[in-house]
Amino acid sequence: MADTAEIVLEVKDLDISFRSAGETVHAIRGVNLILRRGETVALVGESGSGKSVTMKAAMGILPDNARINSGSILYRPEPGAEPVDLLKADPAWIRKNIRGRSIAMVFQDPMTSLNPTMTIGAQLIAAIRAHETVSRKVAFDRAMTLLAEVGITEPERRMRQYPHEFSGGMRQRIVIAIALSCNPSLLICDEPTTALDVTIQDHILDLIVSLQEKRGLSVIYITHDLGVVARVADYVNVMYAGRIIETGTIIDVFYDPQHPYTWGLLSAIPDTESGDTLYSIPGTPPVLTKDPVGDAFAPRNPYALEIDFKEEPPMFRISETHSAATWLLDERAPRVARPEALEARIQKMREEAADYVR
Repeated sequence: MADTAEIVLEVKDLDISFRSAGETVHAIRGVNLILRRGETVALVGESGSGKSVTMKAAMGILPDNARINSGSILYRPEPGAEPVDLLKADPAWIRKNIRGRSIAMVFQDPMTSLNPTMTIGAQLIAAIRAHETVSRKVAFDRAMTLLAEVGITEPERRMRQYPHEFSGGMRQRIVIAIALSCNPSLLICDEPTTALDVTIQDHILDLIVSLQEKRGLSVIYITHDLGVVARVADYVNVMYAGRIIETGTIIDVFYDPQHPYTWGLLSAIPDTESGDTLYSIPGTPPVLTKDPVGDAFAPRNPYALEIDFKEEPPMFRISETHSAATWLLDERAPRVARPEALEARIQKMREEAADYVR
C-alpha cells in the first residue's frame, strides 16, 4: 500500500438518483472514494448498495433515467497530469479518450460482453482499432500477444473461433484481454468471478493480480465476496444503501471492523471447518424511493441506539486510514463489544495469516 502515491481517481460527494415508474430512487448518497496509482481498492456490499452505479458514473455509462445531483469524479489519465472531472467532460471525449482506452471495465458475465456473431479475433481487433490508428496487421499481432498474455494457448487458432467455443473461464480471459487491449491505467472489475465455477475463480483472480503487477495498473474491484477482497485488495470501502459506511485498509476492516454491518458481512463468510450455522444479516436493504430517516442500517442493526432512528451518523475517524459511520463510535455511546463468534473468526484469520507469512 502506497499512501504517498499519486491519486488516480477521486470521487467527491457523489449523489445520483434514478427516475423509475414515476418514482425517484436516491441510489448514491454522498460517496467519497480515493484510488492511488498502483493500488487495489474494493467496493463491498449487498446487491443494490450502489457499487456498480458509482463506477458506471466514472465510465459515463449510466442509463438515460439517471440524474447526477452533485459531486465530482476527478481522474488523472497520466502521471502528473491535471485531473479531469469525468462528470463535466464532454461525452464524446470520454468515449474516445477514456472509456475502453484509459479506463477499462470487466463485467460479471463474459457472454454479455462478447458478440456471439463475431470471432474472438475480430472483436479484439475492433477494440484496438476503435481507439488507435493502426493497421489491421498490427492490431492482429497485438491481439495474439494479448491472448497469450491472459493464458489462451494457440492464440492464432483461437482468433478464428467464436465465444460459444470457449469455456466460461476462457471467455473471461478474453474479456480481460479486450479490456487491456489499449493499455488502460485503470481497470474496474465488476464481480469478475461470480459467474464462474469455483475452481476457475482463483485462476482469474491470480491472472488479474499478475497483470496488475506487470502493467502497473490501478484496480477497483466491485464485489459482495469478502473472500475475493481478502485476496486482492489494499483498501476496502463497505457500502450500504448508497453510502460508504466503513473504509480502511484490508487489515483495518478485516481485523478491526467497527460498523455492525461490516460485522454482519464478516460473520456471513462460510466456514466449512466450524460446522456452525451460516450467519445471515436479518431483514432486507431499504428501498431508496425515500431517504432513510437516521441510519439506513438501523432497522437491521441489533446494536442500534435511539439516535440511529433519528439522525444519520457522520464518518468517525478511527485512525489515519480507518473510518466508520456508526453512532457506536461517538464518545457518548455505550461500549458495545463485537459478537464472540466474530472475534473468534478474526482471531482465526490472524492465525491463518501468520501461518501464511511464515
